[in-house]
Amino acid sequence: MARVRTVEPEVRRRLIEAAAQLLADEGPSALSTRRLASSVGTSTMAVYTYFGGLPQLVQAVVDEGFTRLAAHLAAVPRTDDAAHDLLQLGWAYRQNAMENRELYAVMFGTASLGGYRRSESELEQGRYTFDVLVAATERAMADGQFRRDDAECVAAQLWSALHGFVMLELAGFFEAHQDAVEAVLLPLFVNLGVGLAAGASQRSAATP
Repeated sequence: MARVRTVEPEVRRRLIEAAAQLLADEGPSALSTRRLASSVGTSTMAVYTYFGGLPQLVQAVVDEGFTRLAAHLAAVPRTDDAAHDLLQLGWAYRQNAMENRELYAVMFGTASLGGYRRSESELEQGRYTFDVLVAATERAMADGQFRRDDAECVAAQLWSALHGFVMLELAGFFEAHQDAVEAVLLPLFVNLGVGLAAGASQRSAATP
């Protein structure tokens, strides 16, 4: 009778995190089953057991990165103030990046992936997290907080600004600021919000 291998979620998670660390710190040339097994304390066969091979492991790193981002965004409660919700989604986005730096670097291609570079279809797999921002942006327009425009394009503008801040913060460019969130990120969002609100007709609080 063939022996059934037991899948251990903790080992799988540690392999994903170890792979992200190696890619972020040393690049794709450092990614090997031997290095991964040694860092996690398992056998080299574990990579094939849990993922099928190194390319599939790299894809799992990307998937895990977006899964954690989605969890952070989902934890933000929806209120009657869509603009406020967008701000909170921005905080959640940044918090995820701070907690999962190596995964963030791999999922957005900051870490070199070499021959493991993702295809266009694989890049699209994380789009569902962006859709959360699009939905909140659409609500802000529908409520008269933002002027009517293409919600997807406006959400992309907000995401670009947020991602740029996060990348600079992760790279250490804001170390001169005691609180970069207070000094840079919050004013950035306020300024963007003011610009997006220009020309919008604020819905009356009495409107049902």
